[in-house]
Amino acid sequence: MEEPRSILKKEWKKSEEKLDIQNDNPKNGLVSYPLPSIQCGSHRLVTEIELMVRQQAHKARCNIDDKTLGWKVFLDDNDMKIYRCEEDINGILCYPIKAYYTVCGITGFELCHFFFTPKYRYDWDVLVDKMIVLEEIADDTLVFMQKYKKICFSSQRDSVFWSHMRSLKDEDENNPDQWIVVNHSTEHPDYEAGSSKNVRVQLTVSLLCQTIVKKSETDTDGVLTRDNVICKLIYCASINPGGWTSPALLKPFYKKEYPRFLKRLTTYAKSQTKNQSIRFD
Repeated sequence: MEEPRSILKKEWKKSEEKLDIQNDNPKNGLVSYPLPSIQCGSHRLVTEIELMVRQQAHKARCNIDDKTLGWKVFLDDNDMKIYRCEEDINGILCYPIKAYYTVCGITGFELCHFFFTPKYRYDWDVLVDKMIVLEEIADDTLVFMQKYKKICFSSQRDSVFWSHMRSLKDEDENNPDQWIVVNHSTEHPDYEAGSSKNVRVQLTVSLLCQTIVKKSETDTDGVLTRDNVICKLIYCASINPGGWTSPALLKPFYKKEYPRFLKRLTTYAKSQTKNQSIRFD
């Protein structure tokens, strides 16, 4: 396993970085990040990250039934339900979404780990064309540049954002096993907006995961198996695609891609952990 600092300003290529998950830790297959709070010290983004993480955790926990927020059911498919509303940002119509999904056989920590860690991203996020880690602020906080595959007749997009992962167990005693990853647009001198032909996307995304352990009536030896573990996730995304994109194109694209994205991520995480020890942190 390479040293953490060696990933700075590194492009992660599909053909070169498909590493076996067991390279992280031969004993149990996952890197254990100590993440009770941000480790960034005096970095310029510390205040913003703390504020955004708290805001996104609160947003995820808010009741979707509040009619003043304008949420409408976007998709209802068994264990997945997605809501959306409409926002006009500088003349661009955007569609923030909030998704609820329940997955068996994986913990909140494990799912957040695969969502956050760069070397797995090409395996489950099919819309990413190129990814570069611009800065490693700490083990739990990275700055990314991502270029996305061109979709239909729209211009190619890119984004620059920080990503932060942490445990929320110290903030909610009623739900002790919660993890969150927050991605939020930022600026970086190496990839300033307008410095390329790509249109810059502005985004705020959060993935909040809670682990539920259910007792099995047939379990007599007290051994916890993946059949006893359930992950309840809440995914919130507010994405301004930049430039101009027809709402007639965005609506069906979001309706198709959001559920596909969540299913790809969870299916991939389950496939990578099915023969591994269960990890809660």
